[in-house]
Order: sequence, then structure tokens, then C-alpha cells
Amino acid sequence: METIKCDLNQSPQLGIIRAATSKDAQAVQRTFSGAPWEKKVGYCRAIRMGNTIAVTGTTSVAADGKVFAVGKPYEQAKRCLEIIEKAIAPLGATLKDVIRTRIFVTDIKQWQEYGRAHGEFFANHPPATTMVEVKALIDPDMMVEIEADAILATTKEIRI
Repeated sequence: METIKCDLNQSPQLGIIRAATSKDAQAVQRTFSGAPWEKKVGYCRAIRMGNTIAVTGTTSVAADGKVFAVGKPYEQAKRCLEIIEKAIAPLGATLKDVIRTRIFVTDIKQWQEYGRAHGEFFANHPPATTMVEVKALIDPDMMVEIEADAILATTKEIRI
């Protein structure tokens, strides 16, 4: 069978149609970062079902489990995004697949610092985002928590 590429708007009789598919909609994959709260509270860092990935609220935690960059909003936001990036990679995603982020901050007056870090990670592929101030996070030294959602665009060629 020969595949003929054409503009479907011009000639709907011929062409390649790309349809979204999900390899195994029932398979669930999880990643863990090793944060002490994951086991205590019972959650994973990121979860994938089908082509959808959800990343739990991610805070600025260092490898030793302590708060990273205490008092430094830019560095804390950057660390959150680094952890998110590492969490989605084993699930087959990159930051380009992120479609939404939610940024929870304890001091909205520092919004430019949180936003600068976010902008560095998403400058070429910005997701929808929300930033809101909250009263507190799980540790008083934490200034920011970031959630993310990603969708993997899978395609299948249908020859007509």
C-alpha cells in the first residue's frame, strides 16, 4: 500500500490521519523521589496511566531529605522543577509534555523569583499555570510547592 501525503482540508479522500492512541490505558506506572513523606503519607512523586502523568506537589528537598536553599525562593523553585523533571523522565515524558503547573507559595511578594525559575524551565514550551499564596507548607522553611500534569502525545498512522 502506498501512502500519499496531502492536505486533508484540500482533499479529504486521501492522506494520513493521525489519531491519538494509548498503548495500554490500564497500565499504571509510578516514580518515587525518596522524600520522607512519600511513605509516611502514602503517595508517589509521579504516576502515569495511559498517556497522562500527574506529579504530586513537589517541594525543595535536598538529597539528604533536608530543605534545600532555605530562604531562597528562586533556588527552591528551581529545585522543585528539577525534581519534577527527574520524576517524569522514567515515565517517558520531558518538560515539553507538561501542560499545566500549579505553584503554591508562602510569600506571593516573591512571585518574580518563583516565576523566573519557572520561566527558565518552560520558556520554549509554556504550560498553563497558576500561582497562589498559601499559609504554610509541610516544613516552615519551604517557600514553594509545585504540581505538574503532562500528557504524552502518541500517534498512530491510519492509511486511507
